[in-house]
Amino acid sequence: MITMLDVSRRAGVSKATVSRVLNGTGQVKQSTRDAVFRAMEELGYRPNFLAQSLATRSSNSIGLVLSNFDGPYFGKLLRQAAKDVEASGKHLIVTDGHDTPEDEIEAVRLLADRRCDAIVLYTRHMSEAQIMRLFETLPMPLVVINRDVPQARDRCVFFEQQQAAFEAVSYLIGQGHREIACITGPLGTPTAQQRLAGYRAALAGHGIDYHEARVAEGDNKVPGGYEACRQLLANGAPFSALFCSNDDMVIGAMRALSEAGRTMPEQVSLFGFDDQPAAAFLQPALSTVYLPIDAMMETAIRQTLRLLNRQPVAALAPFTGQLRLRGSVARGPFA
Repeated sequence: MITMLDVSRRAGVSKATVSRVLNGTGQVKQSTRDAVFRAMEELGYRPNFLAQSLATRSSNSIGLVLSNFDGPYFGKLLRQAAKDVEASGKHLIVTDGHDTPEDEIEAVRLLADRRCDAIVLYTRHMSEAQIMRLFETLPMPLVVINRDVPQARDRCVFFEQQQAAFEAVSYLIGQGHREIACITGPLGTPTAQQRLAGYRAALAGHGIDYHEARVAEGDNKVPGGYEACRQLLANGAPFSALFCSNDDMVIGAMRALSEAGRTMPEQVSLFGFDDQPAAAFLQPALSTVYLPIDAMMETAIRQTLRLLNRQPVAALAPFTGQLRLRGSVARGPFA
């Protein structure tokens, strides 16, 4: 059986250096790391990470909890996390929060039981008190994405949801639309609440009354957008523009509008949120809010590694969105 000692002899380094390379600890030159991995490959050596974990009380891994694994949004988050964690010399362990606060907490506990060195949590549902409880009780660093916890800004990577929605709806108003409908995400989530608040603030800021008949709750999925738009049409309140809390629901809404004989953007302008890859290829191409999820995940991993290495950390500034303007918005009746 090939041992760590055999690897150290082949690489021309000490056994302790091989251990540091495998565990991602200490300062090791890149050339030395390359020599160790080359020796491992030549000898066919595979480290026993389970034994190392039991001996060191560390798995040399970072855990990641995602709300769910559906769609390109979370796929993009996962790819960025894998890239950044791999570059740090650690392993990524991913689990699903199943879009409920109870399951998100259970997923965090599962990763803690597996002795992950640190955990990154993307949460849609957990309360601020639940997040603070995790910060206070977990034996390893925790960084949260998608939530602003004012008491722990150095552990939170978040996006200005309300401001981005405000800017999107204000743009529609600037294009001459005053009767603007809205499909929200699940209103039990802080993200959906903040985007709805941005919609309402934009209307109020331009002296436009809010009408409940122009708002319907969706589920962040294509079928939910379809059903929510059918509800808006059934409500009978006219609208010349529609703002949706994510791009998937716009796709469903487009089907409902087409079935109702509404042309887009001539009769109904559309604005989405997230700038998913398909947005630019819809007909009409979708105007939407670009959300920098790659940069957010990169920041989360970087902050996690700093906490893990006991380096000083500062409060993180919120991320902001950009309006991606395409062909789905036409001039409105009040232009």
